[in-house]
Amino acid sequence: MVSIDNLTVEFSAKPLFTNVSFVINDKDRIALVGKNGAGKSTMLKILCGLQKPTSGEVSVPTGTTIGYLPQVMKLADDTTVREETRKAFSDTTKVQERLHRMEKEMAERTDYESDSYNQLVEKFTEEHERYMMMGGDNYEAAMERTLIGLGFERSDFDRPTKEFSGGWRMRIELAKILLRKPDVLLLDEPTNHLDIESIQWLEQYLQNFAKAVVLVSHDRAFINNVTNRTLEITCRHIEDYKVKYDQYVVLRKERREQQLRAYENQQKEIADTKAFIERFRYQATKAVQVQQRIRQLEKIVPIEVDEVDNKVMHLKFPPCLRSGDYPVICENVRKDYGSHTVFSDVTLTIKRGEKVAFVGKNGEGKSTLVKCIMGQIPYTGKLKIGHNVEIGYFAQNQAQLLDEDLTIYETIDRVATGEMRLKINDLLGAFMFGGETSEKKVKVLSGGERSRLAMIRLLLEPVNLLILDEPTNHLDMPSKDVLKEAIRAFDGTAIIVSHDRDFLDGLVSKVYEFGGGHVREHLGGIYDYLRAHNAETISEAVEGNTATAGQEATRSEQKNSSATAQAMNAPSDNVSGGRLSYEAHKAQQKKIRKAMRDLESCEKKIATMEARIKELDTLFMKPENASKMELVTEYTDTKRALDEENERWFKLSEDLETLKAE
Repeated sequence: MVSIDNLTVEFSAKPLFTNVSFVINDKDRIALVGKNGAGKSTMLKILCGLQKPTSGEVSVPTGTTIGYLPQVMKLADDTTVREETRKAFSDTTKVQERLHRMEKEMAERTDYESDSYNQLVEKFTEEHERYMMMGGDNYEAAMERTLIGLGFERSDFDRPTKEFSGGWRMRIELAKILLRKPDVLLLDEPTNHLDIESIQWLEQYLQNFAKAVVLVSHDRAFINNVTNRTLEITCRHIEDYKVKYDQYVVLRKERREQQLRAYENQQKEIADTKAFIERFRYQATKAVQVQQRIRQLEKIVPIEVDEVDNKVMHLKFPPCLRSGDYPVICENVRKDYGSHTVFSDVTLTIKRGEKVAFVGKNGEGKSTLVKCIMGQIPYTGKLKIGHNVEIGYFAQNQAQLLDEDLTIYETIDRVATGEMRLKINDLLGAFMFGGETSEKKVKVLSGGERSRLAMIRLLLEPVNLLILDEPTNHLDMPSKDVLKEAIRAFDGTAIIVSHDRDFLDGLVSKVYEFGGGHVREHLGGIYDYLRAHNAETISEAVEGNTATAGQEATRSEQKNSSATAQAMNAPSDNVSGGRLSYEAHKAQQKKIRKAMRDLESCEKKIATMEARIKELDTLFMKPENASKMELVTEYTDTKRALDEENERWFKLSEDLETLKAE
């Protein structure tokens, strides 16, 4: 479908790619992988035509459409969610408008026998057929399904987009791209702004997507569930693996071991050849052999070993003055956008030295409360920042605020002061921007590199209150680990807005849950919070809590209305017993739902393996395939896996029946 031939990209005479060639076929689902800065985002920009290569060609067949979701997008719109999403169907709505005009003209005219009227009817018929092929009047339903799948409520459809956070507005852009159904879908870190439910919905959508997909993601589970081919950018070229990511990791390890052995053998051969030349260079009887060895040495093509990024990012927050005992105190804080209440009655106290997490669904007010604390937006209620508090703020869109025309060095040089100006190179080196890299322009940096550069800016000012809004977006796993250790060692106070439970594990001692317009405090770490909700993920915990909010309110009203009875201690046991029975019922229902999900997943795996065995049976009927060992091995492995999955299905079925009977 799309052909890339001899692609070369250079920045400041330093090649990023050299003579790269590959083909994107119809229905390919490709994971584009490589270390930070290898050129993944650049490759996507070249594929969609936003950036030109230094040399080489990208051949896209006429009529082929490409949809591209970048990591960072500058959003400027003033419409409702529905109106903005409807822009994806601009071609359909134009045809619809032409049909309405022709219908009106046919109704007004009376020259039914004229040639022009017949031509109008024929044109209307053609346009109507085209309209129906484009989906006709079904586009509104498709639009609603996609928005709901990405986490929007129906009540959100007519809200202005400016009321939504950057993450939700990126979801609208993703919805528009998906609804256009392009022939090639390019997605750069699409899960950064999605919660667990939306990621799962997107996984299913892409699994059923009939066209080609190329995606960049640090979410290993996501790319494993979606892709069937892995392209690795390494040593300025592309290595093509026709397997999923997990299999690629194994094959890549084997390939690198082979490369290392071949490299060592080649180095030994070169050393032996050079030793022979040096030993017999001046002996006339060996002159012919020496010349042969010299020619052999000149013909040797050096073996390159795939790069392994062993560099470590060192991160340390500078010391600062001691803050007051209570850096943040909120009393009955409320925030409204028009008639929409984001949250109300927020009362919380954060003590000096505490590391706390803000969790909850996107749009529930986590970033909004952060902006209230920063004094960036108005609110009602009382919010007090403690004595001597110096705030360091890392926003979700921090990378977008960088000046793209400056180099990395210039970006830091403009904000550094005092002695820090003498340590800029050391600081850049600690963040893997050392040497010539510091002369790169910001506009050529990947999302991960921009986030690291924005983090350096945060380090230049001593602070005692860190507020980090989704700091792990665009960071790879090693960078996340280093940042986590730095925050853990930070002797000040930290507020971390994140949906990454692994990042928060062992880091925070208190969790504030945002949902249903309220903020609830939970003492303990992130897994204590999850266990309290009998949940496996943050999103599941928030979902369960929101679902029971109404029932809790009802119980509260009943409690207030029976004050006299409670004073006599008569019905209090019943209320307590009701609460316990409800919680037990809730836990039981959660176990049943999980068992049903496991059973459904097992059935899907069985169906997939049975379909593959049928395909292999068909292939074996052809004589040329009868002796192909790779097919025989695949058939044996699939059959064994199918037997194991069938046994698992019986076990899951029995467990589900037992749960339902309890």
